[in-house]
Amino acid sequence: MLTNLTVPLLGLVDTAVLGHLESPEYLGAVAVGANLFSILYWTFGFMRMGTTGLAAQAFGRGDSFGQIALLVRSILLAIVIGLLLILFHRPLIAIGLHLMNPSEEVSRLASGYASIRIWSAPAVLCQYTLVGWLIGTQFPRGPMLMLILANGLNIILDVLFVTFLGWNAQGVAVATVIAEYSAAGLGFWLVANRMPEGMKLSPALFGQLSDYWRILNINRYIMVRTIALLLVLAFFTAKGAQQGDVILAANAVLITFLLIISNGLDGFANAAEALVGEAIGQQNRSQFRAVCRTALRWSLWGTCVFTILFVVAGHTLIGMLTSIEEVNAAARLYLPWLWVLPMAAVWGFLLDGIFIGATRTREMQNTMLFSALLIFLPVWWLTTPWGNHGLWFALIALMLGRAASMGWLFIKHWKHDTWFI
Repeated sequence: MLTNLTVPLLGLVDTAVLGHLESPEYLGAVAVGANLFSILYWTFGFMRMGTTGLAAQAFGRGDSFGQIALLVRSILLAIVIGLLLILFHRPLIAIGLHLMNPSEEVSRLASGYASIRIWSAPAVLCQYTLVGWLIGTQFPRGPMLMLILANGLNIILDVLFVTFLGWNAQGVAVATVIAEYSAAGLGFWLVANRMPEGMKLSPALFGQLSDYWRILNINRYIMVRTIALLLVLAFFTAKGAQQGDVILAANAVLITFLLIISNGLDGFANAAEALVGEAIGQQNRSQFRAVCRTALRWSLWGTCVFTILFVVAGHTLIGMLTSIEEVNAAARLYLPWLWVLPMAAVWGFLLDGIFIGATRTREMQNTMLFSALLIFLPVWWLTTPWGNHGLWFALIALMLGRAASMGWLFIKHWKHDTWFI
């Protein structure tokens, strides 16, 4: 949980630093640019989620070779994919900005931000793999140290580059690139120190082409599921941008709070991934049931804490992030949606962790497609006259759709004892 809470801290600081500049365009540009990279990078989020489930099951079986082979092959895939993203970044960025359709000035600033930030691609994807493997092998302290380094360094460099050097949105991008490579370096050092005694790099660990294809094949459902989720968030950002730079910036502030909620509650989901995977690797049904019950109990307590936080201190937190009066007023107007969101979203976050640990990725894909296509889009269309309120209502509906569809599958597997098949 501490590890995950450092992730939105990065966006929180970016928002706070830019939110006190003279114009909302800087904040809007980083909102658009960051959303673009969320889509770009989390398209390959299976590098983290898939690695966790597979590593946890190998850990449960006591298969040291399988754990290290998975790590080596996943790292090589991450590096190759990262280099390809750098090679083709110009058309990717152009297409993304065209789809989001921000104002001309925001588009120009976002393009400059993205052209710098893309250079962190290999480091980010390697981090996904390293974090997933460390969580799966039950060493969550490692990812915590990596992300504390990344976000702590990013905070210092944000203030230096933006506040003192006046680099604005481009300064935020440079700070992020430096921080990502630093965290990846620490991750490699942590993994090297956790190698089983006597285990050395050998040709067998690198495997054959078919081994890499098998990793991609297993995780293709997570990839489709992640793309669907991120397209929803991109759609949300684009429709907010069409309502003007002030609404775009206000939504950026509130989405930062949403990331705090999701990453905080995901701490329990990440623990469930590792422990569910271990239980399935050991064929231990009693541990599986105990993990599910305990993770649910703690997730609900966490939800209550976040809800109370934003009800009591929401206005104060918005004021800390931006001093632009029109953005502040707009964010306060839509703040009540965040009071509802934790309870709507917690079920999906927790069930994601259980399904990932059990490597039930196809079901995750299908429930996300159902929620995005048959719930989010129709609800948004019906509530278009509500403006930005309609967007937030549709996002809540998406969360509830995921909770209902995944919950039905969970209960079905629980009743018929099919989690271990």
